[in-house]
Amino acid sequence: MLTQPSAQDTKALKKVWQALHQKSCPYNYNFHMHTVHSDGQLKPQVLIEQAVELGLRGMAITDHHSINGYQVAQNWINETRQYHPHKPLPHLWTGVEITANLLDTEIHILGYGFDPQHSLMQPYLQGTHPEDFWASARQVINAFHQAGGLAVLAHPVRYNRSVDELIHFCADLGIDGVEAFYAYGNPKPWTTSPKQTEQVLALSKIYGLFKTCGTDTHGLSLLRRI
Repeated sequence: MLTQPSAQDTKALKKVWQALHQKSCPYNYNFHMHTVHSDGQLKPQVLIEQAVELGLRGMAITDHHSINGYQVAQNWINETRQYHPHKPLPHLWTGVEITANLLDTEIHILGYGFDPQHSLMQPYLQGTHPEDFWASARQVINAFHQAGGLAVLAHPVRYNRSVDELIHFCADLGIDGVEAFYAYGNPKPWTTSPKQTEQVLALSKIYGLFKTCGTDTHGLSLLRRI
């Protein structure tokens, strides 16, 4: 029997998400960050070094339409573990952020714990956003599920449609979670936006969705967005 890679261990990931709270991010967990392999400024090896220095317990690199940054970081972890077997290292899950269409609105869907080699994932890992059939939110969510992963609506209050409507329709499509703990704007220090967090938490409870957190880092520090 083949052993499932830890990066695809969605059972462990669900357990983490079930226990997440407002203070979990950014010092314990962070499930939304970008590297130079999409529109971020951090090299993946620098990002993972920062994550270790912060003491992150679990994380995912979510570049847009690319897992190249994740692969570099995973190789760094594997090599570090080989030479420093007792060094505390974060659990790194596969991750990606996909641009999709829902209700004639462009949204972003985060995927976690998927098999990056699965055939249905290939249209989404080419470095550019999908088009037509492949861009539908239904198809994106289905691809993550078929590849053994989980799908999450990113920053739900940032779109040109009401958060109530978007989460309702995403839930109908089988989405697994919502990014509940998020900073709208670029506060320093990073902290979740109270009003929006309250909205999303209430909706996640109504639809039985997992709650995730992330800094959506595009700059040079995992403690801020930019």
